[in-house]
Amino acid sequence: MSRGSAYLVLGLLLATSLAGCSGSSLDGELEDVVVDQRLVPLSPVEAAAPELTELGEALFFDKILSGNRDTACATCHHPLEAGGDGLSVSIGTKGVGLGSDRVLGADRDLVARNAPDLFNRGADGWFTMFWDSRVAGTAEHGFSSPAGDALPDGLDSVLAVQALFPPTSPVEMLGLPGDVSANGQLNEIASETSVEAIWDLIVNRVLDIDEYRSMFSAAFPDIAVDEIGIEHIGNAIAAYEASAFLFADSPWDRYLAGEIDALNADAKRGAILFYGEAGCGGCHTGALLTDQLTHNVAPPQVGPGIDDDGSDDFGREGVSGNYSDRYGFRTPPLRNVELTGPWLHDGAYLDLESAIRHFLDPASALAAYDPSPLRDEVTEFYLVDEARIDQAITLMDPRLRVPKELTDEEIDQVEAFLVSLTDPAAKDLGHMVPDSVPSGLPVDGS
Repeated sequence: MSRGSAYLVLGLLLATSLAGCSGSSLDGELEDVVVDQRLVPLSPVEAAAPELTELGEALFFDKILSGNRDTACATCHHPLEAGGDGLSVSIGTKGVGLGSDRVLGADRDLVARNAPDLFNRGADGWFTMFWDSRVAGTAEHGFSSPAGDALPDGLDSVLAVQALFPPTSPVEMLGLPGDVSANGQLNEIASETSVEAIWDLIVNRVLDIDEYRSMFSAAFPDIAVDEIGIEHIGNAIAAYEASAFLFADSPWDRYLAGEIDALNADAKRGAILFYGEAGCGGCHTGALLTDQLTHNVAPPQVGPGIDDDGSDDFGREGVSGNYSDRYGFRTPPLRNVELTGPWLHDGAYLDLESAIRHFLDPASALAAYDPSPLRDEVTEFYLVDEARIDQAITLMDPRLRVPKELTDEEIDQVEAFLVSLTDPAAKDLGHMVPDSVPSGLPVDGS
């Protein structure tokens, strides 16, 4: 079915459902929003071969991909933490513990940004990854990434490209030259300076494990095991993430499919505000609820940040080199958003209501921001420089310059709509954690 046909069918479903609905005035107003915004439920993901997703699951949870054999993809994107880590900014290699209990290793730095959740990252339409969109593109038209021409061919999606970079980050998974793992093994990867060399050594490590060789043979039967490259690791991890973190049965999805009673009155009013007076729908667009573009929302800066001296974070400017992109960060998707805090690129807000209020009046929220609820190692980096605040406000997205005057009740209604974006099944993902991985290294949360 074409998108146009889907909108027509949706309109007919809504109109039919509304015919005998006691709340038809409210539902009629929301129906107009749905049709005007061309909103449809999230499409299902085409299932990958089970051998590929099983391989991806093992790699996702296996710390063998990290230089110090102590950090997996799952460490910062864990099912027990709704696909994130529950921290404002992440703690990578040499850290101890999981989620909000994780502590920084000795003589280690915090990761500069918040770990995004993984919900629905394999759905149709994704073309950017990371807070600054430094990975972008499609398999059809090619990808841009920090690796430039060194990025291998054969990557299936932008999600697969993204998976290749945390293992190359010294603070996230790579570690430092001279590091020794807890089991006494030397980190032989961290001394490498090129991404190609790092990726080659990771592949060698993985293929030294007989069980992985068998799993790669099953997942890629047309490729000799000795020809496996980092692109196959990326594709397997992405296939697993796309399958395991697909949650598209929220009340909002059911409403869009014609189930008018799937939303309560507050959520319906919140949806009308979200796409109307609150102005949220200007950036949180489509089925993914993100335009995937970067915008300056005058965010507070906590944590070490990414810039020349490690105190601020210039966001998209660090990729584009354009001053106008300073403090621009990618619009986050909002599905299951109640589960995915802390919020903003640096996890500056620990509760969803505070994040909502920031977007209604960013200039005032930035000037009045209080970092005290955050962990001490994060707040010590809080940048309260008046010149920086003025600069962020000056460069702010023009759509946010005029404050949105919502009452407390209306803010509660917007939050009720955001809660309606949660698939109930996403609230308990403990079953996703395997008991073991082929390397034999411990699995976080098992």
